Amino acid sequence: MTTLKIGDIVSRKSYGSDILFKVVDIKKDGNNKIAVLNGLCFRLEADAPETDLVIRNEEYIRSYNEKMKRSINLKIQDLNNSYTTAVKKKFYYNNWARDKRKFAKPGKVLHIDGDKDYLEACMEQYKKFKIEAIGVYVKEKDQPSRVRELLEQYRPDILVLTGHDGVIKKDTDYSNINNYRNSKYYIQSVKEARKFEKDLDSLVIFAGACQSMYDKLIEAGANYASAPYRVLIHALDPVLICQKIAYTKIDKVVNPEEIVNKTITGSKGIGGIETKGRYRDGFPKEPYNDK
Repeated sequence: MTTLKIGDIVSRKSYGSDILFKVVDIKKDGNNKIAVLNGLCFRLEADAPETDLVIRNEEYIRSYNEKMKRSINLKIQDLNNSYTTAVKKKFYYNNWARDKRKFAKPGKVLHIDGDKDYLEACMEQYKKFKIEAIGVYVKEKDQPSRVRELLEQYRPDILVLTGHDGVIKKDTDYSNINNYRNSKYYIQSVKEARKFEKDLDSLVIFAGACQSMYDKLIEAGANYASAPYRVLIHALDPVLICQKIAYTKIDKVVNPEEIVNKTITGSKGIGGIETKGRYRDGFPKEPYNDK
């Protein structure tokens, strides 16, 4: 039998091997090993005994990642197509601007993430969407103590607070904050951010990860959060929320139903409140930089 080690990619037999995880820590429980797991594509934190885990080989992992990537690319392509249509109706992107004398100023994002791999994937997607984004890796438990200084340093229009989360026990009390792995840290972080900027339209906040305590995140001051039905959310869901907010003009209100239905997870995983966009047109565009 192969010895389980940190960094292994595994699936759980008890869940039908539906999700792949990375082993991030191994703890002892008597004579048993308990692995702490982070989802490979979903923002889920879990633990499982070594006996419940199957270590997956490179071919299996590659096939899983390709399947997930195809599904996500189709969703993002559909999102881009819908935005292209919107642009033709005089709504979004500078690349298709109806007045070449103007320039675009989409909302600026500060993305604080408890997972380095997810942060890298999100930053790559922001770049594709042509959104100015600053990414900072901060473990979930440290986000409440770091968020204020990062807001003061970067002065974003949109703040993302994410990483991993999960309900600790199945069929548990969803109203008990102690039954969540990291929700309390996201809630504290949102409260700290609202001490910095109280106005919900001046600083737009997305907070949470898989199965997070949605109602308390919204109550704390988040504009958008996860997860209303305590389901898994995809690593890129926060980016898709940010894209819509960043490219909606400041005089328009984003309908939460419209934005949530454009995410990978949908309304069971993401929800929010009416929020003004953070996009501004500028005039005139200088003639010396055509990039």
